[in-house]
Amino acid sequence: MDIILYILAGAAVGLAVGLTGVGGGSLMTPLLILFGFPYNIAIGTDLLYAAATKAGGVVAHRRAGNIRWDLVGWLAAGSIPAAIVTAALLKSVFTGADEYKPLLTTSLGVMLILTSAVLLFKSRITANCQQIDPNSRWINRHARPVTVLSGALLGVFVTLSSVGAGAFCAALLLVLYPHLPALKVVGTDIAHAVPLTLIAGLGHLLLGNVDFMLLGCLLIGSLPAIHYGTRLGSRLPNQVLQPVLATLLMMLGVKFAFF
Repeated sequence: MDIILYILAGAAVGLAVGLTGVGGGSLMTPLLILFGFPYNIAIGTDLLYAAATKAGGVVAHRRAGNIRWDLVGWLAAGSIPAAIVTAALLKSVFTGADEYKPLLTTSLGVMLILTSAVLLFKSRITANCQQIDPNSRWINRHARPVTVLSGALLGVFVTLSSVGAGAFCAALLLVLYPHLPALKVVGTDIAHAVPLTLIAGLGHLLLGNVDFMLLGCLLIGSLPAIHYGTRLGSRLPNQVLQPVLATLLMMLGVKFAFF
């Protein structure tokens, strides 16, 4: 019965991802925690789940020419080392998962709140960024070093929470590169998310924070559901679905961060 439940959970999250475009980490980790899995197992398993589910998207976006590989490289230059160092510190500084649980829960809550804010104000962020002259702001004139620094911050928080490699990273790309076409923002974001979540997930694997039986069940349910949800999503009002989901993520974020 547990196996069937986990497959159905994977299918539900996959369907939601396909319908709304919201990253699986924002949905899967809270769901696994609500199922009773320890925070460290939920986060570690979800990171490898994210790497597997996003890999197909990289292939599709590469064929379509939607990936700015230079930006992927700059993001990864910060995020990959940061993810490795974060996992190493969790292993060396703390004696067990119970000791770093407060760090994980707070990070998860903060990233869920930030992700929900990005979803709620996505259209306003996009409109404002498209009106910006890239030469008028310091952050845009120094976009490369800021991209590396942003990648490093993502590496830390994605490793600690499994959330942020999707919608939050896309928002950073919009701010740093305001005239980057929307499809290239999505493609670049996904291409960076795969190695980041894979490295962070492997770090959690070394910490003993991955449940492979759970991971397999989630993938069995989610992979076909994502495909179906993507086809169905084009027929449904996304402007209604995303705010509802964003509000739910905001409430979960507040719960994990402050209670």
